[in-house]
Amino acid sequence: MDQGLMLRLAFERGETYSSNEICHLLGESKLVTRLTKDFIPHPLFAAFRLMGLSEIPYTETLQYTQKLLSYIEENISVSGGFSPLGGVEELVPCYNAMTFESYCRLGLADSKSAQASLSWIKQYQLFGRDEVTSWPYDGVCKHGGCLGKIPCYIGIGKTVRALITYAKATNHNDSEVEQLIEIGINYMLRHNLFQRLTDKKPISAHITDIMMPQSYALSLTDLVYIVGEANLSGKPASQALFTLLKEKEIASHQWKIDYIYSYKGYVSFEGRRKASEWISNLFPVWLGKKQL
Repeated sequence: MDQGLMLRLAFERGETYSSNEICHLLGESKLVTRLTKDFIPHPLFAAFRLMGLSEIPYTETLQYTQKLLSYIEENISVSGGFSPLGGVEELVPCYNAMTFESYCRLGLADSKSAQASLSWIKQYQLFGRDEVTSWPYDGVCKHGGCLGKIPCYIGIGKTVRALITYAKATNHNDSEVEQLIEIGINYMLRHNLFQRLTDKKPISAHITDIMMPQSYALSLTDLVYIVGEANLSGKPASQALFTLLKEKEIASHQWKIDYIYSYKGYVSFEGRRKASEWISNLFPVWLGKKQL
């Protein structure tokens, strides 16, 4: 098992390591080595690389991560949140949410940039149909109607996931966030989490695929995280997801990576040939083995 996954599982169990142990494990992790071996001064490179590193606890202590954060503060953080596609006018919900979640995982939930991102979500994100946002820029219209009459489901899913992570990191002390999570989850449950209302087919590309870490696509990994952290396992609308998980099992509590996103900065944690240690360990942790 990679030392990065060892750290993540210990973190999930509430266990802690000494500073020396953390430094040693991060230094021995082949995954951390892959994630820190190169740097390209490009907004999406920085965003995707930060997403990967943020899945491994304590990587905020790395000089490389601090370099990424400095670049993001200078080139992606804008007055309204996080915009790796180019300035505040091009801010879109999914990238704003994913970068916001990375900050939360890295202990930066209360930072100025993260709070600006959260403020954008509270003020402008849509969580249902036939709603109107007051966001004044039309950059979101270039990417599939992020905030249209039927808002982008990916943006909703990514935002719900990020808000769940934020709430957990801040001890659920923001009632408005809790309310938004509930509203977003209810909308997703109407879709059985991944199905169109009309024909029950998958809502978007890769929504039934397993990947690690997350990319721009809303994936089965994202949905499992949401179901587990929001205690949705007992909801009737979640059963289609559990059926899908059972179909994807290659052995008891064993799953493979389905999809590897290809873009500068993105590093898949594992290949697709054999069972994924990350997924096969985290899914049962998130959901509880009794649910599987």
